[in-house]
Amino acid sequence: MEAARIHNVISVTVSHLLEMVRVVVIVSADGEWRTIPGIFPDAEYCDSPYGQWMTQTIASEPVVFFHGGWAKIPSAASAQYAIDTWSPELVINLGTCGGFRGHVENDEIVLVEKTVVYDVVNQIGDQESVVRYLATEIDNGWLGDDTPIPVTRATMASGDRDLVPGEVEALHERYGAVVGDWESGGVAWVCRRNGVRLLILRGVSDLVGPSGGDAYGDSRIWVEAADGIMRRLVESLPGWIMKLR
Repeated sequence: MEAARIHNVISVTVSHLLEMVRVVVIVSADGEWRTIPGIFPDAEYCDSPYGQWMTQTIASEPVVFFHGGWAKIPSAASAQYAIDTWSPELVINLGTCGGFRGHVENDEIVLVEKTVVYDVVNQIGDQESVVRYLATEIDNGWLGDDTPIPVTRATMASGDRDLVPGEVEALHERYGAVVGDWESGGVAWVCRRNGVRLLILRGVSDLVGPSGGDAYGDSRIWVEAADGIMRRLVESLPGWIMKLR
């Protein structure tokens, strides 16, 4: 009987905490998540089918930090899992991205306004209709013009691949993109389908242009940049979360 009572108390407490969560922060890549335990070493980390998660109080809000995984399939699946589990009002995706050389600079923070999944190949029907179907416009109007940190509002090219140097200018001309990543397209598409507000903030960790990529062949460049970017983004969270009020 005592064990059953304790189980019921724990279940009610967990359920109550889940109902209180309005904000879930999804961190996708392993190298980006690696910074989180360094920032919050005393947090209680739990496991999910996709990665670890924990809760911190940010701007007087209980905020879930969730490791969603890299690439389109894990990012989309984990975003749906987070929405189903915590029913947040706001999903925030923090991470890094590759910048198009000549259009952005290293360490710029990008506020994503649109995602374009560009690596779809449709040999049967119309290629651009599929790209339009998977593209997502993100409503950032609730943020206003005054942002907590300087940002560049931009379109993100999202695909299951690193940016190909010879394709960068064509992606910019065709879609207006100036940055690229592996996950934003999946997270944005799922959030739109669920009617959940989304904020994507990504720092430019390296530049890619026709002559090549800064970090290509030397992952240490990305790892070091990712740590600094993640710390800046987490530090800025109170200002973004307070926009919900």
